[in-house]
Amino acid sequence: MKKLDKLILRAFAGPFLLTFAVVQFILLMVTLLKYMDDLIGKDLGWQVISKLLLMFSVITIPTALPLAVLLSSLMTYGTLGEHHELTAIKSSGISLLRILRPVLIVSVLLTGLAFWFNNRIVPSANLETFSLLWDVRQQKLALDIREGVFYNGLPGYTIKVNKKEGENGDLLKGVMIYDHTNGRGNSTVILADSGRMFTRFGGSYLGLELYHGRTYVEQPDSRDRSGASFIRQGFDRNLITFSLASFDLGRTKKELFAENKMMKNIPELEHFTDSLHNKLVTERRTFPRQLNPYYTYIRLDTTGRALNRRVEGWQVPPTKLPVLNTTLVDQAENRVRNLRTYVGQSTEHMSNLAKEAGNFRIEIYKKYTQSVAVLLMFLIGAPLGTIIKKGGLGVPVLISIVFFIVYYVLSIIGEKYGREGVMPVGAGVWMATLLLLPVGLFFLNQARRDSGLLETDIWGRLFRKIKLPFRGYKRAA
Repeated sequence: MKKLDKLILRAFAGPFLLTFAVVQFILLMVTLLKYMDDLIGKDLGWQVISKLLLMFSVITIPTALPLAVLLSSLMTYGTLGEHHELTAIKSSGISLLRILRPVLIVSVLLTGLAFWFNNRIVPSANLETFSLLWDVRQQKLALDIREGVFYNGLPGYTIKVNKKEGENGDLLKGVMIYDHTNGRGNSTVILADSGRMFTRFGGSYLGLELYHGRTYVEQPDSRDRSGASFIRQGFDRNLITFSLASFDLGRTKKELFAENKMMKNIPELEHFTDSLHNKLVTERRTFPRQLNPYYTYIRLDTTGRALNRRVEGWQVPPTKLPVLNTTLVDQAENRVRNLRTYVGQSTEHMSNLAKEAGNFRIEIYKKYTQSVAVLLMFLIGAPLGTIIKKGGLGVPVLISIVFFIVYYVLSIIGEKYGREGVMPVGAGVWMATLLLLPVGLFFLNQARRDSGLLETDIWGRLFRKIKLPFRGYKRAA
């Protein structure tokens, strides 16, 4: 039996590592495409790009693991069935459940590992990734001065170049620079026939050496705002240095992102959810008392002073109603409008609190469902592989994609229903697992009975059995 377990585990290890690497690569590429616009053209450096790739790889592991288990289980038992090794093992008196046990144990271990990873590593990786991604989004595009286009990426300056020459485009023709650093608009203009662009002091500054040009400076008259004088200065060579500090990647404190639900583990999520729930219960309890001032009876005494009395639950006969007073009617209308506004705002606030608490509960349940999905995918893939008896990357890949898409779509729908209150949050998040679990048990039962579920002859015989009663009905008619 130990040799049999080693045989099955060796047959499972290769496809699992291969499929996990392939799925991880695909999910990583999809994630990069999602954020590609935020990364291109910012000269981030290989350190930042490598860190983002590593963090994105860590985040996608909980999604890649169930699909890898599903595909590798299908490939493993499909290959054993295709080579008649399953038939040989069963003929020696070993049951199917015993054949599935080695990979089942591995799947249980992977489920526990996935839960630990999803609860401990992924929140830290999310905090590191999205805090860095926020800083990258705020990062300015790399220095890119184009021909015939005004460039204002340098703070306080606007530069236009008619033509760029040289191997690296560092030789400039027809340079125009607007200096806005004095805060008076385009009061200083520099024109040059040619120039040379280079970096200085280890790339921290940009040097612009201009040749054969003039500087025009407008000096407004402090006494006469409409009057101004102009100063014109010519030069044969002029060196201007620009600071590139605005292009550096500034890091924001990670603590500012730590309150997001994606950056918390289960104990932190539960604590935050309980706080929101207690706050919601308190506001619902105090809400009726806040309405008391609006339910009062306005009456003027003999001196004209308003007397407010509680009227909730009053039943006044129409014959005893007081004579209408314009002042009282206006005050009553104002109270009704204020009451409607207050009730609407309070209801919306409590609804937002309930949705926020639901979102945190969804995040808690997802850490469990994403882990249990590993075991669920094995329960579907392994029996189905023994039924179809096809290995390789053809049929198993197609079936795996179909089941994973179904699971993914059901998960999204369940989360949406739970978030919108259509169904309880727990039922919505677990909906995909609960719907696919009977499918896995059905495949397992069919595999134990050696059913040819996917064979064309089986469906042909079933179709003929269904068709026979209709033929007898037609003859009788």
